[in-house]
Amino acid sequence: MTSKRNVYLDTQPIETARQILMDRFKDRVTDVETIDVTAAQGRVLASPAIAKLSSPNFHAAAMDGMAVDAKQTFGASEDAPKVLVPEETGFWVNTGHAMPPGTNAVIMIEHINIIDETTVEIEAPVFPWQHVRKMGEDIVATKLLFPRGHQINAYAMGALLSGGVFQVNVYKNPRVLIIPTGSELVQWHETSLEQMVPGQVIESNSTVLKALCRDNGAVADRHPMLKDDLETITNAVDQAVKGEYDMVCIIGGSSAGSEDFARPVMASLGRVMVHGVTMMPGKPVLMGDISGKPVFGIPGYPVSAIVAFEQFVGPLLRFMQKLAPVEDRFEPVALARKIASKLGQDEFLRVKIGSVDGRLIASQLPRGSGSITTLTEADGIIQIPRDVEGISETETPTARLLKPLSAIENTLVITGSHDNTLDLLADQMRRDHDGINISSSHVGSMGGLMAIRNNACHLAGAHLLDPEDGSYNVSYIKKYLPNMPVRLVNLVMRQQGFIVPKGNPENIGSIKDLKNKKLRFINRQAGSGTRILFDYKLLDAGLTPADIIGYDNDEYTHMSVAVAVLSGRADAGLGIMAAARALDLDFVPIVTESYDLVIPERFFNTPNVQILLETIVGDAFKQRVQALGGYGVERTGQEIQI
Repeated sequence: MTSKRNVYLDTQPIETARQILMDRFKDRVTDVETIDVTAAQGRVLASPAIAKLSSPNFHAAAMDGMAVDAKQTFGASEDAPKVLVPEETGFWVNTGHAMPPGTNAVIMIEHINIIDETTVEIEAPVFPWQHVRKMGEDIVATKLLFPRGHQINAYAMGALLSGGVFQVNVYKNPRVLIIPTGSELVQWHETSLEQMVPGQVIESNSTVLKALCRDNGAVADRHPMLKDDLETITNAVDQAVKGEYDMVCIIGGSSAGSEDFARPVMASLGRVMVHGVTMMPGKPVLMGDISGKPVFGIPGYPVSAIVAFEQFVGPLLRFMQKLAPVEDRFEPVALARKIASKLGQDEFLRVKIGSVDGRLIASQLPRGSGSITTLTEADGIIQIPRDVEGISETETPTARLLKPLSAIENTLVITGSHDNTLDLLADQMRRDHDGINISSSHVGSMGGLMAIRNNACHLAGAHLLDPEDGSYNVSYIKKYLPNMPVRLVNLVMRQQGFIVPKGNPENIGSIKDLKNKKLRFINRQAGSGTRILFDYKLLDAGLTPADIIGYDNDEYTHMSVAVAVLSGRADAGLGIMAAARALDLDFVPIVTESYDLVIPERFFNTPNVQILLETIVGDAFKQRVQALGGYGVERTGQEIQI
């Protein structure tokens, strides 16, 4: 039986794929249209703009006062003032008024002594053209205002109108048709969350790509969603390229599965130029030529779709209307921890960035190509070349900034254990002190202490239990930060326990039930305070990791543990009550623990840290924390002696 799967026959490096694309469509510039200047912002001139009118087109007073023939004022002084007669030898004018015939200077009103209605005196002369805007001072008729290829901005619009140019020839905005495909997709405005069933996905890529097209000067239309059917998709693409569209983007179906139809559609109607690029995410991107028009197969995973657009679709759209390439800002960054990567693929790694001790520190976000929140949370992107197998902490790669450097430099970097109250804290600080940001990276409590030791954060969240005396964090600080002065401040007391499905169907009451009932467990990552707590409870119960099904399956946040339970991937997981309540799950309490902030002494009295400390003791923050459930704020803000 012949396989219906597509095959990546000739996966191309990014540079090669982009060159193939641009070479094929090097003549694909949009037509020219004539539009009003008032509608031309952001457009590119297709022909020179030449002034038809001088500006000003008359000699104009530049000051309030009296217009005169300058020679009539010569010889005036304090000892021998000159007399002028209004409307005979001097003429009252306001700023911007046309100069009366025979005048060539303006005496400022504050330099005129008014004797009566028919007589004024001046005590100093003026020179010709003093305080006068001469005709054509700014623009002279026939002057080249802007050459072909100039992008019109707000200032240019003012200059064009001042020069009597009311219409301009510009390159048309490319028209793009976006076709979302996939039998699993549902439209947000045609369904409700209650109606959705497992396997259905809310279609969002077309909205994102439509906005990205607009950012790149194009006008995009969205085709109604199409199911995975070869004939239906083929007809839609065929009609689009035969119509008014300059480009078509098929979302989904670009990979190598048997139900991925973008490639056969492209091959049947035209020519496939590239199928597969050595980059991650975005590898399955397709590029083709149908009737001389570019057609793209965009991967269905959100981050893959965005990366594919930014690397190929956006640059081509800008070229088609002669827009200059986007000028990104790049900055060298230090790494909070080493980064592994695969050889053979350029990887676009999303990172959070903050400024610590004058250095930009980058912490990687999850790599999943379906996680669009890794882009919404990212401050920058590091492109790891395909011939590099990881980046060590000693290297300083370059990051493309996604946010202004000023915002990054005004960001508090919190690394360590995850807690839901950090999101509340970030929002509360933005409410009360607009402009201060919090960047929190979830690497576990031990990871937070290591980040402090490596000068890679401003403070860390930790809840490390000392099984010897039941205290939290102090012994670990003494052990791992022996020579670094730090302060320890309680953020919250919180309940840790088993997150279980609604109704606790397995009737879990203790850690021994995990073994006795052979239940599937979802753990937290090694080095996290929750993992240390679980290991302590195992030992206390006389159990070992081998007794727990799923001990080696871990997640990096309490909410991820809760989602694993909600989805049925696990019967239980150890986490905080707030995570269970957020997803309407049940909770079996085990311990109340102290979640603290570890703050290096050198940052403790900085303005932003002091604002954070003021925020956590405020009633507004405490009330929001208590509303989450499972938290106590009786010790919030108290410093713990080390």
